[in-house]
Amino acid sequence: MARVLILFAHPALEKSRVHRRLLREVPGLTGITFNDLYEHYPDFNIDVPREQALLLEHDLLILQHPMFWYSTPAILKQWLDLVLEHGWAYGSQGNMLHGKRVLSLVTTGGGAMAYQHEGYNRFTMREFLLPVEQSFRLCKMVVLPPYMIHGTHQMTLASIEQIAVQYRRLLELLRDDRIDINTLIDQPTLNVALGARLEHADR
Repeated sequence: MARVLILFAHPALEKSRVHRRLLREVPGLTGITFNDLYEHYPDFNIDVPREQALLLEHDLLILQHPMFWYSTPAILKQWLDLVLEHGWAYGSQGNMLHGKRVLSLVTTGGGAMAYQHEGYNRFTMREFLLPVEQSFRLCKMVVLPPYMIHGTHQMTLASIEQIAVQYRRLLELLRDDRIDINTLIDQPTLNVALGARLEHADR
């Protein structure tokens, strides 16, 4: 069983229908730690030793956030800048995160077609996430494809409920090491790689 850390960043959670619903699935899951950055650090004064200790205690890191101006919310960039220290996370002596796994779980208001080369935003989500992915590769971590939830602005309540079920199943599969990581690395998203398993995985 993998120890999973969800690093959550949403500056306006009270306005989010989707993330507020997703987070209701987390308390019932053993082996998963939820770390809300805006809740812990409203002044952006991040406790680096606390965050580094959490990273050491877990095997898999999930960066969960909405897409903000083609990037992460500001506090997540602050976290990256401060927590992934030279000599600790990267550099010739920085090996503390070596071999740990990481993935992004991102929501977008626009639909999936907007995040294609022919679409409104001109680039894929994987391309927008490259700076984050490369930051963790520099730390010698194993970067998994992102899990994407598109089109949140137009989602019905029924669709949100379905997304919540799939979210829980994804967390269970990752926690229980029921996914062959080697088969995922080259996939564009975890959605593509795990579509059938998210629909039919045992609860």
